[in-house]
Amino acid sequence: MHLIAAAQMVSTADKAHNLEAATRLVRQAAKLGARLVGLPENFSWMGAETERASAAETLEGPTLARMAELARELRLTLLAGSILESGAPGGRLYNTSVLFGPQGERLAVYRKMHLFDVEVGDGATYQESAAVAPGTEVVSAPTELGRLGLSVCYDLRFPELYRRLSREGATLLAVPAAFTLMTGKDHWEVLLRARAIENQCYVFAPAQGGRHSDKRITYGHALVVDPWGLVTARASEGEGLALAPVDTALQQRIRRNLPCLEHRRLLD
Repeated sequence: MHLIAAAQMVSTADKAHNLEAATRLVRQAAKLGARLVGLPENFSWMGAETERASAAETLEGPTLARMAELARELRLTLLAGSILESGAPGGRLYNTSVLFGPQGERLAVYRKMHLFDVEVGDGATYQESAAVAPGTEVVSAPTELGRLGLSVCYDLRFPELYRRLSREGATLLAVPAAFTLMTGKDHWEVLLRARAIENQCYVFAPAQGGRHSDKRITYGHALVVDPWGLVTARASEGEGLALAPVDTALQQRIRRNLPCLEHRRLLD
């Protein structure tokens, strides 16, 4: 069995501070024995929407270069939850998740497909699409723990994405997120457990959790969920880690005894 760790952060507009916190959490997870570590959505920057463009970087920028070096130094697989990536059509950005292997190599790049344009009752209106362009590709990649399917935050509400990932052979699903307090308290755990159960996958969900500014509070509760839908690890308040094992024998037994993935009839 291998350990996986979902990090929980309280990122702000101070990118240097955020990167120090991310590095500290990844090092802590590695010291505890984690072989796969995930950071949350917008781990390197969570500031005012009007400042998004100035915070954006390319895939070759300093934030991801630092994460690649960290993965190489610690010899683990590292999910850089998401950053704002410059260069999308029309002057917009992408919300991009990048997976690095133990040699610091880039294993996968996923650009968030479903954008958060909603009113959730917390006094704020979210219009992610005003600055962010949607990705178009379903992305998974092999790791030493199994094939990992990538997604970001609001994607969690669209089960067809995860069905595609499980059909591609994913045994783990990553959901780095910055769920709002209003939606998170009622929907976060329910949806994560549902995605795990219906796809018989491990789900690990790094999260933003706390007050980022006067106007932004996120729910937190970074989780690891097993293929039976049981929560095997949960972060506490504020910065921390949810650390749990991946038991491939358990997953194989669940899939063998309850072969619902083989019983699917409605296939696209």
